[in-house]
Amino acid sequence: MSIRLLLADDHALVRQGLKAFLERQEFQVVSDASDGQEALRMAAKTQPDIAILDISMPILNGIDAAREFKKSSPKTKVILLTKHEEDQYVTEALRAGVRGYVLKSQVANDLVYAIREVCRGRVYLSPSVSRAVVDGYLSKGDVPPDPLSVRERQVLQLVGEGRSTKDVALQLGISVKTAESHRARLMKKLDIHETASLVRYAIRCGLIQA
Repeated sequence: MSIRLLLADDHALVRQGLKAFLERQEFQVVSDASDGQEALRMAAKTQPDIAILDISMPILNGIDAAREFKKSSPKTKVILLTKHEEDQYVTEALRAGVRGYVLKSQVANDLVYAIREVCRGRVYLSPSVSRAVVDGYLSKGDVPPDPLSVRERQVLQLVGEGRSTKDVALQLGISVKTAESHRARLMKKLDIHETASLVRYAIRCGLIQA
């Protein structure tokens, strides 16, 4: 029985190319999505074995989507496909429960192997990802928890993308008042009091790109 996949990337051409490549390897691509929110909805419908997510997606990035997959589609394992090999991205991915981390520059060599390894219950990281980063993460039993809730991180990402409070509310299906409350609460938690500083924080956390 072929392994069932979901693909999520905000570039349609990338998704089409990945789908063609993976189907040639005899995998079954059951759904695809253009952002993390859509990926979660599609996963709930199709229950794929593996979700392959880009990190840098609008509305809900790949790392935060991975956190949500653990709740909404717990049998689906997540592989991140990304150009980022910086420490902060790898560490956040591991904390989010990601099972595979594949660099886009290594897709042809790594992705098929990563899918098979993750399906066997193993963790796969592209070889060029720093082993020291992984060892450092695994050796820390006192990694501080993220101060923000998933919803607050979603609001932070959307604010970082330049969305208005009204647009944030529309994207997340909440009232403007609730969106304002989330924004005020995350600013208080982070002790950040202006939008420009929120954007810089979102970049440092890997929620958006500079």
